[in-house]
Amino acid sequence: MATTILTAPQYDPKRDRRKKQIIAGVVVAVIAIGVLLYVFRNWPEERVVNKFFTALQAKDYEKAYGVWMADPEWKQHPQKYSNYPFNEFYQDWGPGGEWGVIRSFEIDGSASPKGGSGVVVVVTVNERVGDKARMWVEKKDKTLTFSPY
Repeated sequence: MATTILTAPQYDPKRDRRKKQIIAGVVVAVIAIGVLLYVFRNWPEERVVNKFFTALQAKDYEKAYGVWMADPEWKQHPQKYSNYPFNEFYQDWGPGGEWGVIRSFEIDGSASPKGGSGVVVVVTVNERVGDKARMWVEKKDKTLTFSPY
């Protein structure tokens, strides 16, 4: 029997099933990637806050200040940070500051305000449940400041 252009190929149920499985797998993978991107959308900013509080917990205030300013080499040019010098930072975050000595911390979550240039990261410090630290992290340069929200 000769094959012509009008002759249909023989139906292969295995091939059809495999094609459906591949399509379903791609759809599931795309959805899973989308969910992961949404859940971890503020992960870089949360990581910066984690580094900051880890340095405070270790009482390494100079490193914490470097994280705050997003400049680990801040000592080379302290005049650049005259708006919030290290001694003011130490008064705010050192042992005599609002939070005292940082013994423990837990990042509770984060949110990106509509139209904002950064992320608010909420942190429970020293197990003070009713009073949370709210940190503002600029997305473009990862500098920290007190949250306006």
